[in-house]
Amino acid sequence: MPKLDRFKLQSAQRLRAAMTDEERLLWRHLWRIPVEGTHFRRQASVGIYFPDFISHRPKLIIEVDGAHHSFDGQQRHDERRTKWLESQGYRVVRFWNHEIKNELDSVLDTIYAAVEERKSHLGQQDAEGA
Repeated sequence: MPKLDRFKLQSAQRLRAAMTDEERLLWRHLWRIPVEGTHFRRQASVGIYFPDFISHRPKLIIEVDGAHHSFDGQQRHDERRTKWLESQGYRVVRFWNHEIKNELDSVLDTIYAAVEERKSHLGQQDAEGA
């Protein structure tokens, strides 16, 4: 295995082992979303990034943000990261930790709607390209 691939694998494994309580809570629900073609993975690499949760087929990324994401430097980093991921065709949906803790049903509804929107959007692109 090339060094970079091994590094990415080890980085992803470390991130999965260090999930926050909110990420664990959301993960218990995400992997059960009953939409065909939706399979979320934890901290899988996309370029140099490791999104919290990603479903490749609908090209949807879910990020869980803690308090440190409200600092200016982190916000700028998050904006650059989101722009790059969007340039690769992904939609990025962000939630604050407190939203997952206190409004889980609403968070799951938002994710389900995003999955459906992405499937519809990508289905239209496939039909136009055919």
